[in-house]
Parts: sequence; C-alpha cells; structure tokens
Amino acid sequence: MRSDVIKQGPQQAPARAMLRAVGVTDDDFKIPWIGIVNTWTEGMPCNFHLRELAADLKVGAKEAGLHAFEFGAPAISDGISMGTIGMRASLISREVIADSIELIARGYLYDGMVALVACDKTNPGGMMGVIRADVPSLVLYGGSIAPGILRDKKQTVVSVFEAVGQYAAGKITEQELAEVERTAIPGPGACGGQYTANTMAMVLEVMGFSPIGYNAIPAIAPHKKAAGRKAMHILAEAIRENRTPKSFLTRQSFVNAIAAVAATGGSTNAVLHLLAIAREAGVKLELDDFDTISRKTPVIADMRPWGTYTAWELWEAGGIPLIIRRLIEGEMIDGSQMTITGKTLWEEVKDAAETPGQQVVVPREKAFKPEGGLRILKGSLAPEGAVLKLAGTERKQFRGPARVFDGEQKAMKAVLAKEIQPGDVVVIRYEGPKGAPGMPEMLSVTSALVGEGLGPDVALVTDGRFSGGTKGLMIGHVAPEAQVGGPIALVEEGDLISIDCDAGRLELEVSPEVLEARRAKWKAPEPHYKSGLFARYAKLVSSAKYGAVLEQAE
Repeated sequence: MRSDVIKQGPQQAPARAMLRAVGVTDDDFKIPWIGIVNTWTEGMPCNFHLRELAADLKVGAKEAGLHAFEFGAPAISDGISMGTIGMRASLISREVIADSIELIARGYLYDGMVALVACDKTNPGGMMGVIRADVPSLVLYGGSIAPGILRDKKQTVVSVFEAVGQYAAGKITEQELAEVERTAIPGPGACGGQYTANTMAMVLEVMGFSPIGYNAIPAIAPHKKAAGRKAMHILAEAIRENRTPKSFLTRQSFVNAIAAVAATGGSTNAVLHLLAIAREAGVKLELDDFDTISRKTPVIADMRPWGTYTAWELWEAGGIPLIIRRLIEGEMIDGSQMTITGKTLWEEVKDAAETPGQQVVVPREKAFKPEGGLRILKGSLAPEGAVLKLAGTERKQFRGPARVFDGEQKAMKAVLAKEIQPGDVVVIRYEGPKGAPGMPEMLSVTSALVGEGLGPDVALVTDGRFSGGTKGLMIGHVAPEAQVGGPIALVEEGDLISIDCDAGRLELEVSPEVLEARRAKWKAPEPHYKSGLFARYAKLVSSAKYGAVLEQAE
C-alpha cells in the first residue's frame, strides 16, 4: 500500500506513535488509508451539512475496510459574495481547493482520496485536486437545496436576485422583497436549478468521478447517508484495482460532459472548469469544442434558469442517471466510457428508473430545443473568444450603443438608478481573471436587469463571468481581458457593438485606426492587490480562453 511508507517499518515508530494519539489502532495500520477533504463551512447553506455527510462516509469507510482521516478545505459562497469585492475570491478558491487536496494526498501518502464538495468552485476544485493526487478517488456532491415556496410558487436564490431588480423598478414593495428573501432558501444544499453547482455535479457523474445516482440526491434527503456509505465500498474496490481518475478519463469523457451541459441548459462556468480539468488530465480541449458540440446537441431537460423545474424535481423524475440514459439512447454521448466503478456509463444507467408522467427529461425526438445554448463568440471585441448561454428567448442579433463601466459596482448603481435604456449594450470591464482578479460573476447585475424588465431589450458584455443562474443576452469571458489591453479596454461610451449569435460574432464597430490611437493612450490600471494570494493569482493566471488556470512552473 502507498500508505505503508508512512505507517510500516521500525523507522516509522515515531509516526505510528503520533497516529495512535488520534485513535489509530493496530488493526488500522494493516488496511488502506484514505483522506476525506471536506469543504464544510458554517458560512453558507450549500456546504453547511457536509460535516454530517462526512460522518457517514467515515462509517462507510470502516465498513469497507478503510481507515479515513478528515481534513478541511475552503469554500466561498458565490450567492453571498455576489455583487461585492468578496466575489473576487470565488474562482481563486478553485485553485486553493485543488492545491489543498493535492497537498494532503502527497503529504500523507494516502491510498485513496475523497473530495466532499457542494458550492460552485468546490466541484471543479475537487476534480482538479484528485487528478493531481493520482490515487483512486471520489468526488462527492453534497446535493441540491429544496425549493422555497411562496404563495404556491417554487423559488430559488435567483428569485431573490431578480426581486431586487423588481423592487428597484417599483414592481414590488419592500415587504414583498422581504417575503422572497425569507422563503427562497429553506435549508441546507446548493442552489436549486441547473446552475453551476448542479451542472458540475452532473458532470462529475458523466465523467465517472462520482457513483452514478449519488449527486442528484438532495442535501436533506434521507437516501444521501446510505448512498455515501455505499460509495466507500466503491472506493475500496477502486483502491484494490488501482483505478485512478487518469486511468479512465479520455477526451471523449470531456466531450460527453460538454454535451450533457448543453443538453440541460447548464452553466457557462462549465466552460472554464472543463478547460481547467482537461489541462490537469493532460487532455486536449479547446474553447471552440464547446460551440461545436453544443450546436449539435438538443436540449432534453426543462431546467431552471431557462426552464421550469428545479434540481429537486429532477431527482424526483429520475435524477442524473435518467439524463445520462437519455443522452446515450439519443446518441448524444458515448456510453462506452469508463467510470470509477470499472463499469461503463451505459452499464451504470441502462436500468435507470423514470417516474411515470415526469416532464423534466425527455427523449431526443421530443427535445425542447434543437440545439444547446452554449455559444462561443469571436470578433474584433473578443479575438480570443467570449461565452454566451442562450435560453432561447433572447434576440440572436443585437446592435446598440455601449454603456461603459469600469467595474461591476458602477454598473449596478446605474442599473438600480434606471440609467440603462432598451437597446443599450452594457460593457463591464476590468473584471477578468487578472483584472479583478478572480473573474467575478455578475448575477447581481444581470438579475437586476431581468427584474426591471430589461432582460429582452439589452445586452451585457464583460471580461468577467456569469452565474449559472444568469439568463438573457449576457456575454462573458471576453478575451483578451481589459487588464492586459484587450479590445474591451478600448471601448468608449456610445461605440456601436454588434452581436450575431448564429454567426458567432461579437464586433466593436470602430475602425482599426481609431482603436490604435486609443491604444496608444491606454495604460493598465494599478492592480487592486500588490501582495498576498490575490496578487500572486493575478500574476500567474491565464486567459479565460484557457480556463483561467494558473501557469505551471517550467
């Protein structure tokens, strides 16, 4: 066993002495050891219940002949930090989580690893970390929150963000806003639509990191505990077979994941995360792959934010196994890809149950839309690309004057002051991977626009990114970003910007000569942070084109 380096031999007597002090017994020194990296926190609902789940995992580990050690890793709540400078920490935390898992795996030489995750960046961070650890591993998702109920209508966190815009527009009273605030989020679990957390939870199963069926079980469902104990038996077998993530991940695994995101109206953050995960796995994946795959993948799940149903209702309908089965049956993904169990995707889902009469997931021939919503746009405003998620209700062609804001907070003030008019293209810059740093999400601004009723009549373009809950003609990930002198840094108030979703174009209608004159006068602003983690991240992070990953040491 890999862990024997730590626990066996006369020279390791001091290590064993220390381990005995934390409850390790003679029998425990004879069995495989695993690390459970838990992203539990009291700071948000998404990960609030993970300590309880970890306790069940440790019981399951003992049953499976493993000895488990629990550790912590950070989790930043996008929903809480959204719209503030705290949001800069979100994407940065993905790297810290991956580093934490790698550090534990290498420092203690465990035979296997479990990443217990929930909120948005913990999922990809967990995936990146266990790939680096290169030992048999699971990434287990804590589960979705139950939908809130207000006057018989189901709500999610996005309902609250949109209510802020409705209040600013005078459509609801302060008391009505407070009612939404108090009822939308009823307890533990991650945000309840096909937002980033649930999108990446699905990806975890499609790619084989998680046992099929585990992730869709909601946070507070009693089934979660037994499923966690069963997962430890799966990990024990993977350790015996030395089945590591790299042993079953292929380029097709990533193609499958992209198709699943497209087919369920998933989050644009999946673009950043899958690019980053592919780099860790040594798999070639490019931005254009997302556009190519999405355009040939119909939407077969009617999920929020574009659609009707919450993640809880997806679980009631049949969960992620039903989605995967439909994707394979419709020849949208390859069911021969392997998983952590040593079985193929098709072997895992061929008998997936479906609740009679459910309307959440449909066969390909009854698809809700003929193609997925992910679009990659390029042009004079985004030479390295930009990302858009079409809900199907937006105008696919748009042309209007730029309303330019250096930072999200300035744009939010303008939106709430009703300074944005129909036909405007809101440009928010210096919010990219290096500029913010950390590429904050813009759900506060986009939801306020939708709440005010401007959603169909304005566009937004940013070098930042969006929440999985964003809807409307909102274009993010513009690269190169403003901080490095990308064209978005040269846009001036009133410049015409044109968008063509079908052609995949994002153009700044300003002559090259004028842009060169502006460039000669442009100077990068001073960084927000000059020391510490944020400064180091800003120095090392790559373009969104590559997943906003940290540059590797040569």
